[in-house]
Amino acid sequence: MQRFPLVALILLGGLTAAAANPDSWRYEWPKTDFAQKSVEFHEILSGGPPKDGIPAIDDPTFKPVVEIDDIKDTEPVIGLTINGETKAYPLRILMWHEIVNDELGGVPVSVTFCPLCNAAIVFDRRLGSTVYDFGTTGKLRRSDLIMYDRQTESWWQQFLGQGIVGSMTGKTLKALPARLESWAKFKARAPKGMVLVPNDPGLRAYGMNPYRGYDSLPRPFLYNGEMPDGIPPLSRVVSLEKKDQAWSLDYLKRHREVRLKDKTVIRWEPGQNSALDTTVIADGKDVGNVTVQRMTDSGLIDIPYFVDFAFAFHAFKPESHIYK
Repeated sequence: MQRFPLVALILLGGLTAAAANPDSWRYEWPKTDFAQKSVEFHEILSGGPPKDGIPAIDDPTFKPVVEIDDIKDTEPVIGLTINGETKAYPLRILMWHEIVNDELGGVPVSVTFCPLCNAAIVFDRRLGSTVYDFGTTGKLRRSDLIMYDRQTESWWQQFLGQGIVGSMTGKTLKALPARLESWAKFKARAPKGMVLVPNDPGLRAYGMNPYRGYDSLPRPFLYNGEMPDGIPPLSRVVSLEKKDQAWSLDYLKRHREVRLKDKTVIRWEPGQNSALDTTVIADGKDVGNVTVQRMTDSGLIDIPYFVDFAFAFHAFKPESHIYK
């Protein structure tokens, strides 16, 4: 079994993070209403870093596709198109920041990535007439990133997009259609698109993976819950919004295409590497590209989908079925 590099242990706070205590949180979180919650406090662990210790990007910088020369074709990016505007958010950057607050096609969005769950999700950051900005709490629940909004300092479960502590408890952010795809796939479909680049290239080791060997481990990090049956907990599964089922990547690799009764089409093809395998992200093993679209009278349209680790899907949707 490969060992985590020291930087990962520092980022994640070691192997024995203690359960968090709301009495000890109040100094750091004076605005958070801890009287309102939908989860048990003992489920929340410190991941190591303090509030904003993993800094979200609030003023993102972009360059045109044609000016990017340091991303390998198989590297993963989150590709997002809204109202005719298209941007790529490389995991080589999100690995170190986890949240990008941006606006695309006139829509305020938060592009998020939790490395420990491989959860790449884009949210519309509007609720009612308010636009929310998100940061990292430094806390985890079921090994998943807990975000916070800067307006109320409520805490949000990234995997579900749900408020779990504070005045926004019970509120849910809308997930937007986005693709977790290879750089080559993004370039081919959006040659005039824009690409997130570091505001300060020397701030982090962009392009490196501080969780070397993570997706080959027998167990996930900082997770004590039930494991899914019949599938390695750190293998990837594809799921959809409001569906009680998921498909393992091995299943999709064998079938290449799955068609559902509601005219949803799930496709897999090779050519995208894991961001959580080797020290250099670009050298990771091939896990392939997934697209999920729905057939409509006007043609195929992208719909939200998620490529997460099996343990995380099971942790948040324990009654759901995984096709293996």
